Amino acid sequence: MVSHRGALFSAHLAAILFGLTGIFGALIHADAAVITWGRAAFAVAALAAFALVQRRPLLRGLNARQGGVLLATGLLLAAHWVTFFIAVKVGGVAVATLGFASFPAFIALLDILVFRERIGTAEALLLTLVTFGLVLVTPSFDLGDRGTAGLLWGVASGLSFALLAMANRRGTRGVDAIQVAFWQNLVVSIVMAPFALGRLHTLDHASWIYLALLGVFCTGLAQTLFVRSLAGLSARSAGMIIALEPVYAIACAWWLFGQQPSKRMLAGAALIMLAIVLAARGKAPPPDPVPPEPLKTA
Repeated sequence: MVSHRGALFSAHLAAILFGLTGIFGALIHADAAVITWGRAAFAVAALAAFALVQRRPLLRGLNARQGGVLLATGLLLAAHWVTFFIAVKVGGVAVATLGFASFPAFIALLDILVFRERIGTAEALLLTLVTFGLVLVTPSFDLGDRGTAGLLWGVASGLSFALLAMANRRGTRGVDAIQVAFWQNLVVSIVMAPFALGRLHTLDHASWIYLALLGVFCTGLAQTLFVRSLAGLSARSAGMIIALEPVYAIACAWWLFGQQPSKRMLAGAALIMLAIVLAARGKAPPPDPVPPEPLKTA
């Protein structure tokens, strides 16, 4: 049994590790395809080792339908990571992370458009806050501006993550979170291999180390810590802590790279963060207990 204090520590450490994703993406001297492949490959190795130590079978209980879902969600995860790392390379860590943080608005919008759910006051407020936040974060409205292009790639990362989250929520329920993470990362590593393996020789020693840290700690360990935190926290509480990821990412980018956000960017970030917190607080938990849904973040 995980204590409340231990669960809080696990959730905050997971948020910090998830927030470091963009930092490592900026430090690695490679394009988005190579970074995505490396992250997934190292994560697969870490998750397989964890499953072996914990004696968690990675195939038991999976059927053909679930296998198809894991394949589809693995492709979405690949799209999410590729667009996010392009955003980091083009626009910087802060802009990429804030663009990705638009995902709660996309989830609300997809619920309305795809599942015909009626828009309520909370959803309307969420969409409004994120929209105004992104307007403030946008460096300029010139598509030739690198900051604006990076933000658009970050928003694309948020959209692909929203699709991934919805697919996970509806398609992987009842599947062990470590199983989901392992097979999705395996799909990513296989799909990205043709685009990455031919360019691995360009990686220097430092980039290999950063790739390993990204895959093992910011993916495998962070996922495990998040799942562990759910043993002592509600999904809503853990989700609100994980929502601090952009804060940690922006703070680290400011400290390491001198990417000081402007007052306008900080105001936009505050609106987006407020929207994330409201989204985490606004949804009631499901009536029946279900296994914790795996979380994939930037």
